[in-house]
Amino acid sequence: MSRRKQIYEGKAKILYEGPEPGTLVQYFKDDATAFNAQKKATLDGKGVLNNRISEFVMIRLGEIGIPTHFIKRLNMREQLIKKVEIIPLEVICRNVAAGTMSKRLGIEEGEKLPRSIVEFCLKRDDLGDPLIAEEHIHAFGWATHAELDEMIAMTLRINDYLQGMFSGIGINLIDFKIEFGRLSTETGDHQVVLADEISPDSCRLWDRETNKKLDKDRFRRDLGDVTEAYTEVATRLGILQSNPPQGKPTLSVVSNDE
Repeated sequence: MSRRKQIYEGKAKILYEGPEPGTLVQYFKDDATAFNAQKKATLDGKGVLNNRISEFVMIRLGEIGIPTHFIKRLNMREQLIKKVEIIPLEVICRNVAAGTMSKRLGIEEGEKLPRSIVEFCLKRDDLGDPLIAEEHIHAFGWATHAELDEMIAMTLRINDYLQGMFSGIGINLIDFKIEFGRLSTETGDHQVVLADEISPDSCRLWDRETNKKLDKDRFRRDLGDVTEAYTEVATRLGILQSNPPQGKPTLSVVSNDE
């Protein structure tokens, strides 16, 4: 097998040149980072779980008309995705006060917000991904007015869908971070599509009854049992199946067309 050309390596994923023009292979690592990579660890199995959870979510968002970069899962750690130009923004949607919002605004963590709030951060690790306003985005040309409107509309629609999906398995969606990319079309135009991943790495997920954190905050805050929490999310979503003889959850083998 020939060695694949690496295109990019981030904190949690590696991108390789894809088998066809306009495609990439996205590899999910077991690496965990927090506080702009000041805290690091390797968590066995995290990449496998995030690959499967993100696949599950991307497929379902596609079914309701959200355009994404996802094509199909290749194996336990890799996805085939469309090559896009990443828009240099992190889009955060908040339903409940938590994390940096609680610190910035002095709102008690866990307080339900009056409405869902969309925030933007500039994708610059060297600057700590600073919070920015829409005015900055327009002034510096990071996205056009039309692109920004599309991203906000899609983010709110994604939020509505994910809230319902997670509520159905006893989980509250506190907030999440997503990224978008520009996909070149046959006409030479660009389409804004959902990119990156959606997983417990990028979402705050709390058990509805106990408020137990089932996300990356378990790593950030030294709560332990990180992969166990991710496994619980995957199990509730039906991605994991119980193996009666051993009594341990195992990743189910499902068709990418499901």
